[in-house]
Amino acid sequence: MERRALVSTRKGLFIYARDDGGWHLAQSHFGGSPVTLALADRRDGTLYAALNLGHFGPKLHRSEDGGASWEEIAVPAFPTGDGNPALKQIWSLEAGGADEAGTLWAGGIPAGLFFSEDRGANWRLVDSLWTVPDRARWFGGGYDDAGIHSILVDPRNSGYVIVGISCGGVWQTIDHGDSWSARTEGMYAAYVPPEKKYDTAVQDPHRVARCGAHPDSLWIQHHNGVFRSTDDAKQWNELHPPVSNFGFAVAAHPKDHLTAWFVPAHSDQRREPVDAAMVVNRTRDGGRTFETLRAGLPAPAYDLVYRHGLDVDEDGECLVMGSTTGGLWFSRNGGDEWQFESTRLPPIYAVRMY
Repeated sequence: MERRALVSTRKGLFIYARDDGGWHLAQSHFGGSPVTLALADRRDGTLYAALNLGHFGPKLHRSEDGGASWEEIAVPAFPTGDGNPALKQIWSLEAGGADEAGTLWAGGIPAGLFFSEDRGANWRLVDSLWTVPDRARWFGGGYDDAGIHSILVDPRNSGYVIVGISCGGVWQTIDHGDSWSARTEGMYAAYVPPEKKYDTAVQDPHRVARCGAHPDSLWIQHHNGVFRSTDDAKQWNELHPPVSNFGFAVAAHPKDHLTAWFVPAHSDQRREPVDAAMVVNRTRDGGRTFETLRAGLPAPAYDLVYRHGLDVDEDGECLVMGSTTGGLWFSRNGGDEWQFESTRLPPIYAVRMY
């Protein structure tokens, strides 16, 4: 089966394809325009691309023919009035459950969650999350406003959804968004006064990932650490990866609940690789131990990998990683070795395998 990768960049969307000779650039779209992320819906093959055109705002496009043509569709929007803000960016986009054809979830900046039942033709704000009392205390983590960057639909039940918010913690619904519960037990924030360190509203999960075959197994790259849950986010346990516990990206193996990958950076103050050497941390035993993978990765290097800049295919063997300086790497063997794509790309916001 041919593998493809969606690479969303500051100056367009690039689609890479893999054949026996390796990876190659197959298509490019939206030249010169910032594409913040893209989605390949495995249920029907539809592609979606979210753009952020600055003064003209966020845009959303859909392709039903593998990228040969695109049509602009509706953008999630807050209801007018009531002091509601304008949407600044679509920061997450995910397909609904396998039993809900055409459904989509979108997370925005500011931190609104939106749902579509018709492949993005219409959207509605999930009011129950927008109106939780804690929302008044959420704040921006990297942006001026809080944002929803991770949306995880439970493969066992499409009504079970987890979202990650910077900065606003992790929230879960078990009734398709009618109600929400905070899920941050065991997490802590090192950047606030000690008496507030366990406060749900100040937690900054940079990225949340789950094992598809074992959905109770979840991983978080937090602002000040790495955490794992084995009970569907009821309790989080801190892990201790080498090199650095700061970073943004995490990818969970889709079949092996003990395996995940992280891309460490120096610190919040120095957003670059430790010792100017780019590496990936991998655990294969649930976080008890880690390997630091370096083969094929550059040193010296000053690349930063954003929270959506790492992804793994549905077999758990092929990975793609993109950086803020336009570096793009692929691995065919779970991260043991990485191959650099020599094309000089714009800064990469997000990557997605399909």
